[in-house]
Amino acid sequence: MDSHPALLDHLVLATPDLAATVADFTRRTGVAPAPGGVHVGRGTRNFLVSLGGTGYLEIVGPDPEQVATPGGPRPFGVDGITAPHIVTWAIRPPDLDAAVAAARARGYDPGPVRPMSRRRPDGSLLSWRLTDGDSAHPSGLVPFLIDWGDTAHPSAGLPVTRLLSLTATAPDPDEIRPLLAALGTGLPLSAGPVGFSCTVDSARGPVELG
Repeated sequence: MDSHPALLDHLVLATPDLAATVADFTRRTGVAPAPGGVHVGRGTRNFLVSLGGTGYLEIVGPDPEQVATPGGPRPFGVDGITAPHIVTWAIRPPDLDAAVAAARARGYDPGPVRPMSRRRPDGSLLSWRLTDGDSAHPSGLVPFLIDWGDTAHPSAGLPVTRLLSLTATAPDPDEIRPLLAALGTGLPLSAGPVGFSCTVDSARGPVELG
């Protein structure tokens, strides 16, 4: 069975201390995530590792070189968390605008589509469009949608820790399942506190991320 949910683009692991989390991931897996880049004006930067195929893990946290965030709180709640954990995920439909329209027709509005960008370490600009996370389901279990357009996909050339499994828990899984279906994807869900459970393969054996 394919361990990747349908249309998976990436998982978002948010952390209050990016350097420490990247070092811990490297120690546990033997794989050093690659620098992704800086989200200028958003106060964050990221590191990336492939999950196999075109899926990848984004480790995102505060950028110490950006002291001001005039646009408001930093993305993915990095200002309010005390430990690293997977906070949400993204899917990449073949046609972003059509997928948004189809989801709305099925009773779920993933929010408006807006452009974003970041600078790679080599200075090149990476641009994409995505649905606005402020309108997403507050649990983070319902993915946002992303379209990389003509930009080379970030998973290309990354070090790999293959995704073995991805599951989640929610107080009411039956509330979440129809929303996933409206987006054309799915996620194994069981009852419990809101959260993800992810296992990746590595030379040092399976490693669990939460």
